Amino acid sequence: MTKPSIHILNGPNLNLLGTRQPEIYGATTLADIEASCRAHAESLGFAIVFRQSNREGELVDWIQEAARESEGVILNAGAYTHTSLAIMDALLACPHDIVEVHLSNPQRRESYRHRSYVAAASRGSICGCGARGYLLALDALDGWRKDRAGRS
Repeated sequence: MTKPSIHILNGPNLNLLGTRQPEIYGATTLADIEASCRAHAESLGFAIVFRQSNREGELVDWIQEAARESEGVILNAGAYTHTSLAIMDALLACPHDIVEVHLSNPQRRESYRHRSYVAAASRGSICGCGARGYLLALDALDGWRKDRAGRS
């Protein structure tokens, strides 16, 4: 029996984690986040598809793929969070639970970061918890899966 999969998708500039503005985003790299997500997902009984792109259309394609092949989506859309109707529309077409993740808290930052098109299509949002936010998102997806199955 194959494990249910979760798509963990990352948007623009997240490939620079660990070196880009560590005072905001921390010293953890995206590879570090992927490794911790893989270990945590394994402990929860999930497989993961972990990807990063600087291109909006590629993220839309991956969201559509997740709608067909996955049981949930964790998305850190980076700056596209605040600008992309295309990503929001793809998420709205996805029948699975979606968790929006941000390393920093956009509400404590510039006003143009306060609007999230991703949140409009997400079941939950985790912001300001650093890299731990991805693990919290996996826990949320696991909890919702157990709720649907009628057990906890």
